[in-house]
Amino acid sequence: MLNIRIAKSKPQWNKVSFSSTLYLYPIIDLLLSHVHQSLHNEIRLGLQEALVNAATHGNGLNPNKAITVEYCQSPQGYCWVITDQGNGFVNPVNPCDGASLDCPDCISQWFPPDESEDGRGLGILIQVFDQVHWNANGTQLRLSKKIPRRSNNLIQQFFAESSRFFSSSEREAPHSTNR
Repeated sequence: MLNIRIAKSKPQWNKVSFSSTLYLYPIIDLLLSHVHQSLHNEIRLGLQEALVNAATHGNGLNPNKAITVEYCQSPQGYCWVITDQGNGFVNPVNPCDGASLDCPDCISQWFPPDESEDGRGLGILIQVFDQVHWNANGTQLRLSKKIPRRSNNLIQQFFAESSRFFSSSEREAPHSTNR
């Protein structure tokens, strides 16, 4: 009898700290380095919004204040915890009275009128990430994104996708090979 044990490993958290600045491309590139390419654009938008908010609203663009991002990946998804050194903010009232912040019926409530120049940050975060939570002080934001599941039948998917490489005549008259 063969007995194989696979140890479950805890997700390894990484950490990066930087001074409050709006030069965020290298930081965002680092935070996206292990994210699947198909999710890069939407997660880039969400992380940029969260980091700009931490730098401008949280730390007041004070270069003496830092932003810290802890991040990890697990088989289920990605997680980022963004902490600033600002005064924090009061949690806004949830328009759905106790419903989840990510309630799809009330997302439009989180967006300001079209003529407003700012105030879309929380709405964007709710649209991009599967979970958006902040601490009671309003100085730490936790963002999570699930990894989309693959098709259960990979062999069937492979043959369905590879069939386009065969000409119609080859599909009509299958070949067999004897060895």
